[in-house]
Amino acid sequence: MGYAEKRGDYYRGRFKIAPGKYGTVCDPATGAALKYHTRREAKQAADDEEAKVRGGTWRDPAAGQLTFGAYVSRWYAGQDLAASTMQNLRHHIEEHLLPEFEHRALAEILRADVDAWERKEKAAGYADSSVRTWRGTLHVILEDAVEEGLIGTNPARRRRGRGKRAGQTRHWGPEKVITDPVGALLIAERAALLAGRDDEFVAVTTLYYTGMRWAELVGLETEYARLRSIRVEHQLYELDTGELVRCPPKDDSYRTIDTPAFLAKLISEHIARTAPRPCACHGRTYVFRGLGAPTGAARRPGAKLVDVARRAGVSTGTVSNVLNHPQRVAEATRLQVRDAIADLGFVRGGTDAEPVAHWRRGSFGAWLFHPAVTGWYPRKAPQDARPVPLLAEPWPGIPVRGRNAGGRAGASWTPIAPGLTPHGLRHSHKTRMRELGTPPKLMDDRLGHLDGSVQARYDHITAPMRQRLLDGLTEEWETALDARRALCPRSPVTVLDDLLRGRERRTADSTRPRPRRALQEVAQ
Repeated sequence: MGYAEKRGDYYRGRFKIAPGKYGTVCDPATGAALKYHTRREAKQAADDEEAKVRGGTWRDPAAGQLTFGAYVSRWYAGQDLAASTMQNLRHHIEEHLLPEFEHRALAEILRADVDAWERKEKAAGYADSSVRTWRGTLHVILEDAVEEGLIGTNPARRRRGRGKRAGQTRHWGPEKVITDPVGALLIAERAALLAGRDDEFVAVTTLYYTGMRWAELVGLETEYARLRSIRVEHQLYELDTGELVRCPPKDDSYRTIDTPAFLAKLISEHIARTAPRPCACHGRTYVFRGLGAPTGAARRPGAKLVDVARRAGVSTGTVSNVLNHPQRVAEATRLQVRDAIADLGFVRGGTDAEPVAHWRRGSFGAWLFHPAVTGWYPRKAPQDARPVPLLAEPWPGIPVRGRNAGGRAGASWTPIAPGLTPHGLRHSHKTRMRELGTPPKLMDDRLGHLDGSVQARYDHITAPMRQRLLDGLTEEWETALDARRALCPRSPVTVLDDLLRGRERRTADSTRPRPRRALQEVAQ
C-alpha cells in the first residue's frame, strides 16, 4: 500500500515500485513531484500509482523527460530496414519532425501539438498525402516509445469520427495518367530519338508490356532476361547520394514475368547489339546502360572541336559550319576539315569515354521521358520550358541540338499523354490486363502484388491463362504497329524501322493471291 510523507507544509505520495524501491507521485507531463495539502489526498494518489504498478500499466514520468531528438536518434540507429526505407525515414525525421519536436520532452508532446503541426505543414503547401506519411512516421516512433514505457499513450494516434465526417474522399488525388499501346509506341520512338539510340525504345516498350518497376528495369541483369520470360531478382535503388544500391525488389516481390515473343526478341536482339559488359559499381552485367558520358568525361583524353580546328588551321566557327552548314564553306576548306576529323577520330557531340553504367531516374524522366510525352523540355535556369526543336523530316521529326537549335528547327511535337510518368506505364499495363480480361491472380503475379484475401488463396494460375494474356498483348502490339505504319511507313529509329518493314512484308504476303493448284491435285 502507498503512504503519505510529510514534507514541510505539504504531503507527497510514496508507493512501492519493486522490493526495496519506492517512487514518488509525479506529474506525468513534467516529471515534477506533486504536492498535496492533506495526508488523505497524498495516500490516495500513492495507492492509485501502486495499483498501476501491480497491474503492469505504470510508467516512470522521469523517462518521458527524454527529448524527442535524443530518443529518435537512438531509435533510428536501431532500425535495420532496406536502404530506401532508411533514406525516406531520415528525410521525414530531419526535414519535418525534428524542426518541430526535437527539443520537446516525449511526455510534453500532446495530441493537440501533433494536430497543430499537421495543419502547419499543410498550410506550407505540402500535399496531404505527404503530410499523412510524415505523421505515420511520427506515429511509429512514438508507438515504440510507448512500448518502451517512456510515455503512456501515443499522441500521434488518430481519433476517428471527430470533426469532419471521416472518409477517404478528401484524400483522393488526381487520377494516374495512362496511355494506350499506340501512345506507348510513339513515346518509345520519341525517347529513342531524343537519346540518339535504340536502347530507350526497348526500355520503354519493356516497361509498358511487363509492368516492371523503374528500379527493377534498371537492375535487370542479362542472366535474368530469358527466352520467354524475365525473372525479377533485384532492383537498383537510387539513393540521394547518387549511389545505386543493388537490393531485393520492393516487398520481396520476386517473380517471373512471361514475355510475349515480340518483346523477348526485342530484348535479346538489344543485348546482342549492345554487348553489355559488367559495370564497375556492382560487377554485374545489366541489360540496359545509362546515357551520356560519366562525370569528368570532358576532362579525359579525346579529340575536341578545338583540336580539329587547330589541325585544319581554321577557326572553331568554320569547323562548326562544316558540321552544321557545309554549303557555307568552300569545297577545299570543307575537305581540309573532313581530313582533320578523320585523322583525329573526332566524334560529333561525343567523347571517347564509355557511357554511364546506369540511368538516373531524374535525368531519364526530365530529359527523355517528359519531352517524349509532352513535346517540351523542362525548365532549367536560365532557360524556361521550351518545345523540343525538330527537323520535320523524316517523320516524326529529328531533335535539333547545338547552337541556335530553335532557329534551325521547323517543327515540334504535340503532346501524347501529358502527366504520364515512367511509373504510369505500370498503371497502363494493369489497365491493359484488365481490358483483356486477365484474372486478378495473374495480374497480381505479374506486378508483384500480394493479395492476402481468402478468395485469392483459393485462386490459381494456369498455363492457358498465361497464354491468353500473351496472345492479347501480342495482338495489341501488332495493332499499334499497324497504326504507326499508317502514320508513316518508315522511322528514323532503326529498331522500329525494322519492325515496320517486317510488318509491311507480312501484310503483303497475307494479301498476295495464292497460286492455283495443279489440275491433277484438284482432281485428286
